[in-house]
Amino acid sequence: MRLVVLVPALLALSVEAASPGTTTRMTPVAVELFTSQGCSSCPPADALIEKLAKEPNIVAITRPVTYWDSLGWKDTLAREMNTILQRSYAARGGEGSGVYTPQAVVQGQMAAVGSSEGKLRRLIAAEKQRPGPSISARATPDGGRIVVIDQPGKANATMLVLALKSDAIVRIGAGENGGRVVRYTNVVVAENDVGRWFGGNATFTVPARLMKQPGADRYVILFREGSAGRIVAARYI
Repeated sequence: MRLVVLVPALLALSVEAASPGTTTRMTPVAVELFTSQGCSSCPPADALIEKLAKEPNIVAITRPVTYWDSLGWKDTLAREMNTILQRSYAARGGEGSGVYTPQAVVQGQMAAVGSSEGKLRRLIAAEKQRPGPSISARATPDGGRIVVIDQPGKANATMLVLALKSDAIVRIGAGENGGRVVRYTNVVVAENDVGRWFGGNATFTVPARLMKQPGADRYVILFREGSAGRIVAARYI
């Protein structure tokens, strides 16, 4: 099932190739999939995000939403924060915007039906041509991380640490997917704000407790403009 809420196209987010003299993206491209166990058209998108997650130049994130829970099955992985983020993306408008499942959002900007591999790969390829910052990360003795980001010029982004469950197999008991067993990849189980980046070279410390979230076995850092804006950079740590 697909739900589409039409919103005004406030800004048509264009895809621009890198101009001469610029460097291509030095960090992976983030792809966020909004999905639901109560959505019969979602399993192909869930399989595609599993495939994309295996590619080194992509950070794949699954964000199960809550608004299909009333259709006879409560999503066991859904978080209300995922629903809020998707609605915030939709309110901003732009290519592929709306509130529906499955929806994939590339780098917090451009969206497409989550099972449309050709469209998603075109968006990913275009995003890779944009210049991006460099990021390095190293472990601390207590299990935390030291993260260094560097890019000339000004910026205004929040650094977030996402705790992910890399593999979740769910036997769905009722609803549109009742009786199906579906695999979910890199599901968000926690999300924490670490600090602000204003451009240039900056160092952040990720506390060890954020790297020990219950149910998580993989972690991602995101630098995002605003609460639901463009993702400046992302990488696994």
